[in-house]
Amino acid sequence: MTARAAVAPSTPPPAGAVAAIPAAGVQAAPLDFAEVYEEMFPFVWRTVRRLGVDASAHEDVCQEVFVVVHRRLPEFLGRSSLKTWVFGIVVNVVQTHRRSLRRKSPAHRGTGETVDPELLAGPSNLSPYEAMTRAEAARVAHELLSSLDEEKRVVLLLAELEEMPVAEIARGIGVNVNTVYARLRAARQAFSDAVHRYHARIRGGRNG
Repeated sequence: MTARAAVAPSTPPPAGAVAAIPAAGVQAAPLDFAEVYEEMFPFVWRTVRRLGVDASAHEDVCQEVFVVVHRRLPEFLGRSSLKTWVFGIVVNVVQTHRRSLRRKSPAHRGTGETVDPELLAGPSNLSPYEAMTRAEAARVAHELLSSLDEEKRVVLLLAELEEMPVAEIARGIGVNVNTVYARLRAARQAFSDAVHRYHARIRGGRNG
């Protein structure tokens, strides 16, 4: 049974479900879990993947995220965006998952997936060479992202890939705005350094 099947509502959410989710700071009626699930599942799935959880554990981790969302949904008061609130839960669940793995096997290190399908999405008329080049770029991007420590990786993926405002990121991970800016600068520099090392390694391989 997949995570989606395990926690998905038995019927699809009604039309306009997305519009029913309140914006940040707006007090509204209690949210319906089915609507929240349908809106947030893609975000949760790609965030779990991008945080480096092993592919074999994606479904279990996503399921646990939505178990917590279901339990805590009455606590959501709209003081931040729903996406920010859910992200905080994702981070906590992923950290708990990693601690559990380390207790079972201290040598365990999650590798995550090597290719992000979203990075591969593109025009259907790509030539085989263009498609291969795009796949290689996605693999390298994941490799470089996974080389960052978790604090840097979190702010980089939220700011650059999810385009989340810094203030929202700060609320989501429970730190102040200046800390987010500092981590983001460090993450961008670390990622840039990793890109340069990768290209130097490629050039060295060609010249060797």
